[in-house]
Amino acid sequence: MSASGRRLLAGWGGRPASSAEVVCPATTGEAAAVVARAADEQGPVLARGLGRSYGDAASSAGGTVLDLTGLDQVLGFDESSGLLRAEAGISVEGLLRFSVPRGFFVPVTPGTRQVTLGGAIAADVHGKNHHLDGSLGAWVRSIRLATPAGERLLAPAGEGAGFWATVGGMGLTGVVLDATLELVPIETSYMLVDTERGADLDECMSLMSERDEEYRYSVAWIDCLKGGSGLGRGVLTRANHAGLADLRAAAPRRAGAPLSFSPRQVARVPVTPPFRLPSALAVTAFNEVWFRKAPRRRTGELQSLGAYFHPLDGVGSWNRLYGPAGFTQYQFVVPFGAEAVVREVVEALGARGVPSLLAVLKRFGAADPAPLSFPAPGWTLALDLPLSVPGLGELLDGFDELVASHGGRVYFAKDGRLRPELVSEMYPRLEDWRRACDDLDPARVFQSDLSRRLHLRKA
Repeated sequence: MSASGRRLLAGWGGRPASSAEVVCPATTGEAAAVVARAADEQGPVLARGLGRSYGDAASSAGGTVLDLTGLDQVLGFDESSGLLRAEAGISVEGLLRFSVPRGFFVPVTPGTRQVTLGGAIAADVHGKNHHLDGSLGAWVRSIRLATPAGERLLAPAGEGAGFWATVGGMGLTGVVLDATLELVPIETSYMLVDTERGADLDECMSLMSERDEEYRYSVAWIDCLKGGSGLGRGVLTRANHAGLADLRAAAPRRAGAPLSFSPRQVARVPVTPPFRLPSALAVTAFNEVWFRKAPRRRTGELQSLGAYFHPLDGVGSWNRLYGPAGFTQYQFVVPFGAEAVVREVVEALGARGVPSLLAVLKRFGAADPAPLSFPAPGWTLALDLPLSVPGLGELLDGFDELVASHGGRVYFAKDGRLRPELVSEMYPRLEDWRRACDDLDPARVFQSDLSRRLHLRKA
């Protein structure tokens, strides 16, 4: 086991940050040993992966943080069932590099490949296919969890309460050592993508509502600075996995290696970038170009897995473009029927001139049984917002209240500033989660800056 000593840790947004003792276990046994000693010797413990939660979910001031990125091995794979068992520190990219050449795909992938399996389970991540396939928890078949009392093997049945408290539990039930995941079969490493422009927010929502079930994956980019009749105009991209016959017809030269997968990083932002992400004026100009260059309607475009699912991964450390002030990704979901909330948020951003280069709209399907899982049936909007914007905190506080009053919630994996009094309103099954959490960790060993800020575990 190696210890890197005390380090200042922050999320992908750069703020807030706190200091903790970082330990890097070389084996799952070493990780479990740290947990076993925690109640008597070390105080608060938290697992951390690749640090892609945006706020304070993967930091624990004054505690011990287990960096699990060294635990990245595939432990077993059954091609007949598609079941893969892997250590918690393996990234989605690592899973894809293993599975795609074998004709399988990770069933749910977020917008970056740089997320660990353990972190993805802790956040119950969702992707572009939630409207049909749900979030990651629906595809996890078992979890091996380290607690101070020893290891527990959790599954949806039997010890279901502990399993579902861990899925979406933000690392507060224990340390995930490894997990078994069901993969989905694919014939190629390509997607067939249909693109369509929506003249305004209403049209984008209408297009998604009417035809999303025809596509396994669906997402829309939204312009949050365009006012008037073009409010919330967007570019909708929907896709299905390309079959071998599709690939032969569209790109016969690629059909010789239909399952090739070699994503590349084409650029990297330096520690001190030559510029920061642009002002509202520049984002307005970018949005105009982005919207106009998209086809009014295009069908059957062949795209690689990386191009469709993880375009930002082509630029390393892109978060540095926001400068030392950092940024937050504000993501909320509201039920179907509360579309006016999405409109009000977009209108407010435009009226205030708040630049959001990334504004992503999706539809969620049925929720899974995890009490703290974010996705629920409805509309979700994710926004990247510079923390340097004057009055941003007050604006987002107002959004929080609006979302909560309409039965919605914000995403803990993106959050770094929500007020604790809104948590139980947004997550009405909080007490169910607390009971299951206390069963797994009665000594309250597992703590994060987020859990203390939001009072997730009662004193």
